[in-house]
Amino acid sequence: MIASSFSNSLVGKPGALAGILALWLSVFLPGCSLTPGMDMKRGSDISDATVPVMKDGKLVKEKVKIVPITADLIIERENARLQDASKLTLPSSEAGPGPYRVGPHDRLQITVWDHPELNDPGGEKILPELAGKVVQDDGTIFYPYVGTVHVADKTVSEIRDLLSEGLSKYFKKVKLDVRVLSFEAHKVAVVGEVKHPGVQSMVDTPLNVAEAISRAGGVTAEADLSHVTLSRGEKLYPINLQALYEQGNNGQNLQLMDGDVLNVPDRYHSKVFVTGEVGRQQALQIHKGKMTLAQALSESNGVDFNTSNTEEIYVIRAGQTKPEIFQLDGESPDAMILAEQFSLQPHDIVFVGTAGVTQWSRVLNQLLPSSFSQVMTRGAFYGF
Repeated sequence: MIASSFSNSLVGKPGALAGILALWLSVFLPGCSLTPGMDMKRGSDISDATVPVMKDGKLVKEKVKIVPITADLIIERENARLQDASKLTLPSSEAGPGPYRVGPHDRLQITVWDHPELNDPGGEKILPELAGKVVQDDGTIFYPYVGTVHVADKTVSEIRDLLSEGLSKYFKKVKLDVRVLSFEAHKVAVVGEVKHPGVQSMVDTPLNVAEAISRAGGVTAEADLSHVTLSRGEKLYPINLQALYEQGNNGQNLQLMDGDVLNVPDRYHSKVFVTGEVGRQQALQIHKGKMTLAQALSESNGVDFNTSNTEEIYVIRAGQTKPEIFQLDGESPDAMILAEQFSLQPHDIVFVGTAGVTQWSRVLNQLLPSSFSQVMTRGAFYGF
């Protein structure tokens, strides 16, 4: 009621309106810098706030340098990425797997020709799961005439020679054959976003990453193929299945070994976040392991040119040890080319700054009652 009466009393008095407006500006304008809302420090190459940064194994507080996105930066980052990839030593550089070596719990079928008494009693009537000789935990089997034989870590040909030598002391012209009925000694685990996660037995043919994924029924729709990991002993190796499937990069198709754990993660954490003066603020899923700054802005319905300051397009990369902030000047003619070539990483935050006039408009909307806004509108009509 008071505000309404006050505004009505000033109608037709431009001088009074001008004085009142000047008074309000002098009171509230200095406080604009304190109004809530996200903003970056203009005209500075250092962030306003201090953040935790890892240095010499310890977390310390520092301000983050704001790095302009330029062609030189993109070239430098891409060359560093390629150099790091070339330095990465994957298990594929090691000697490939040789013939299958028998281990505990494997089931062996031993056939001695012309001597059926040495073979499985009952012959074909024995159930397959009960046939043959099971390798004991200590890596041995017992065989008639030969006795206890250590077969663990030996190939079937080596076992055949060993048994033939033992039986030749009792029989002439021994003809003997050995084969693995059940492979139980060497196993790998395939976990994560596959249709049938679990443990897989290794057989007498080499098992690689692609085969193991296929045995597990393939990946699910939520799988992140770009960040698969192989755990071997105390080491963790990154594997890019996307590059294997789409680019034929066989360097990613590693041969698996006993005890390996292959983990296919989900895509849930592979997101970037777009906020600020864009058409739609949202979290975006990184598709097939790659998203550029231009794609992120486009999928967010672009930059709002009515309210944004296109000189202030930021990529905030928190990181675990080294936070980074990058700035793209959208006013530059080559800005969109640079944006298309600047690759984002999971958890990046894309922030588009607000134009000064938009900030001032929002301050007025927050601080001034609607009736006084009407006064200013009328004052504008009268020309002050």
